[in-house]
Amino acid sequence: MLPILEARKPQIYQKGAEPFAMVCQRPSLAGSVSQRACVFCGSRVVLYPIADAVHLVHGPIGCAAYTWDIRGSLSSGPELHRLSFSTDLEERDVIYGGEQKLYRALIELIDQYHPNAAFVYSTCIVGIIGDDVAAVCRRVETERGIPVLAIQSEGFRGTKKDGYRAACDGLAKLVGTGSTEGIGAASINILGDFNLAGETWMIRDYYRRMGVEVVATITGDGRIEAIRRAHGARLNVVQCAGSMTHLAQTMQERYGIPFIRVSYFGIEDTAKALYDVADFFGDAEIRRRSQELVRQEVDAVMPELRRYRQALEGRRAAVYTGGAFKAFSLVRSLRTLGMKTVMVGSQTGNREDYELLRELCDEGTILVDDTNPLELSRFVQEKEVDLFIGGVKERPIAYKLGVGFCDHNHERKVALAGFQGMVNFAREVYGSVMSPVWKLVPRRRRAAS
Repeated sequence: MLPILEARKPQIYQKGAEPFAMVCQRPSLAGSVSQRACVFCGSRVVLYPIADAVHLVHGPIGCAAYTWDIRGSLSSGPELHRLSFSTDLEERDVIYGGEQKLYRALIELIDQYHPNAAFVYSTCIVGIIGDDVAAVCRRVETERGIPVLAIQSEGFRGTKKDGYRAACDGLAKLVGTGSTEGIGAASINILGDFNLAGETWMIRDYYRRMGVEVVATITGDGRIEAIRRAHGARLNVVQCAGSMTHLAQTMQERYGIPFIRVSYFGIEDTAKALYDVADFFGDAEIRRRSQELVRQEVDAVMPELRRYRQALEGRRAAVYTGGAFKAFSLVRSLRTLGMKTVMVGSQTGNREDYELLRELCDEGTILVDDTNPLELSRFVQEKEVDLFIGGVKERPIAYKLGVGFCDHNHERKVALAGFQGMVNFAREVYGSVMSPVWKLVPRRRRAAS
């Protein structure tokens, strides 16, 4: 097993060691095979779920292929977002420029599909050759009468987190352009849930039962008209803090809308999210309804969760997520199942996030920022992990080491949010950890140094 690279050590911390001086939010170390994605990818995963808009990638076909159906976000109506359009820039376009090709593509797509808006994503090559994407978008917007938004998402400009910011800047141009007529006093926007497997619908229903109006969901099952009138809501509720905090801050500055950070993963965090919204409005009836809702939902799921806990008690888990906020909920959810988190990390966490993780986790837990496959493999073996929770890039690591795996990223097809989502999560964890296949695939232990 190779040792940890010297330059990576400041981004790794084991609880119990002093002082806590963890470094984060730095560029990925060259040669360490970062798990992070590019700016373009970050912007696409945020905006992709807006279902009634054209999403056009201005760049080589490979960029569009890489992000096609990247979230699999469900829609209750149009599914225009499921189509991945590209200007397919080639050598001639790189030499002579791709602006005319972009213009023709936009006109053709708008005339054929009649979208309510269009998003144009700049890729690396566009930043290099200098196409004025914003000017083309303004021209088409004037000619066709719909919002055409240039997303400055050249991949080399930073990491996935910078792509989130570019997406939020695009959304901010839409917010405030629609009518707020008819929006009630107890109204919210849900920011940062992407409806991967119907979670947005589940969360909306919770608020409906509480008597709270959801004006816009940004961006799961998103609609352009709802986003345009989102400034009429009284509160922004931010689920994915890494991707949507910038938009929430922008709306607070422009329209005076406060925001709270919540999580809908796990029983504790889901209940707290609903109670926090009820407390914000200070309405006794909303508070009573929220209490009744939580009581009913918890009573329905606890018997099954107790059965899973009996089998999973004492098992050990490693967690590696994109955003750190999700990691908080996963640590708590695993604790509900009687499991211990022995390693936890994220791609985009900040110092405050890791401070909170340090407080939440047990002694000896390893915290990692922007890790790589070699480090992950080492920690999984050293900590004798029974379950690895991550995304598609971490799955092969777990299976090669003979460890159970749970996909908690945007490729999954099973809802893991809300109260029923906690049951689905417990079932998947139980099925992965207790599978008899591990009797046939011996776990690979770390060789002695």
